[in-house]
Amino acid sequence: MQGPAREGEHRGHTGHGEAAHAQRGEHGAHGGHSAHGHGAHVGHSAHGEHGAHGGDPTHGQHGAPVAHSAHSEHSAHVGHSAHSERGAHVGHSAHDEHGAHAGRDGHTPVPPLTDADRAAAFPPLAQHAMTHASQVAWQIEVDRLEVWDTDQGTGQLWEVEAWVGGDLQRLWLKSEGSRSDGRTDNADIELLFGRSVTPWWDVLAGVRQDTRPASRSWAAIGVEGIAPGMIELTAMAYAGSGGQVQLKAEAAYDVRFSNRLILRPSLEATAAFDDEPDQGIGSGLNGIEAGLRLRYEISPRFAPYVGVVHERLFGGTATHARAAGDAARDTRVVAGLRGWW
Repeated sequence: MQGPAREGEHRGHTGHGEAAHAQRGEHGAHGGHSAHGHGAHVGHSAHGEHGAHGGDPTHGQHGAPVAHSAHSEHSAHVGHSAHSERGAHVGHSAHDEHGAHAGRDGHTPVPPLTDADRAAAFPPLAQHAMTHASQVAWQIEVDRLEVWDTDQGTGQLWEVEAWVGGDLQRLWLKSEGSRSDGRTDNADIELLFGRSVTPWWDVLAGVRQDTRPASRSWAAIGVEGIAPGMIELTAMAYAGSGGQVQLKAEAAYDVRFSNRLILRPSLEATAAFDDEPDQGIGSGLNGIEAGLRLRYEISPRFAPYVGVVHERLFGGTATHARAAGDAARDTRVVAGLRGWW
């Protein structure tokens, strides 16, 4: 602030105005501050017509004072007793910076943006998440709950999951399986602990328990997240108690035709390191399932859908399926529901 410096200058202006008064009668009792007036003189921002300089050649273009109806306020200017802070600072800021250069403002330029400013404005996500780590939430998601009816028979499929936790850590419970002609072909349930490692990716670790076609336990580890292009990815590895190793990868993507109508392509692949004829599993790539489902979101939490799914088995898994009287490939039209709570 430049108030104290200006106060000294005002005292000088007062004496200077008295001398000028003797030389220039037209200023009357203005005491060297005829152009200071009050805040209403902001229009003279650079005080180019400042009468306080009397005979100063740089202020010779005083002309007639603007109305000068504020003589009572002028006396307050001389003593600074009732000097309006706004009027004084607006009126004198240009004086201190530019002297008598009229038309120039006193605005200070904005300093350039620094790395410290950017870091303060955009803190790391992990720090933000830790701040809210104590907040616990939960959610239940039904990704697929669908039925179909083909020449080979009717069937149902489910894929559901639930989680509880915060932004950094979550406990997951997942289950999926399928039925055909009134019997359960396969079913499993997973209990996983998830930890966020980047803004877009979580690491998962836990156990999986198969109930069909046989009861088996697996250790599970993997990742899930969102890849560039907003593609949802999950990749898991499972190690069985007998040394078996299985892999599973899933990818899905939402194509929005409108806020409610959404097409969801999906692709799932499974593989095994070991040949297990008693489980109908061969080594290598086991199978691929490709789906195309069109849903209509009645609300963000509830959406019926229709779609088409193509499933194909490979290698030893296809051989075991044919031996059991099942087809190695299948295409079906499905209908189902998707939602979350």
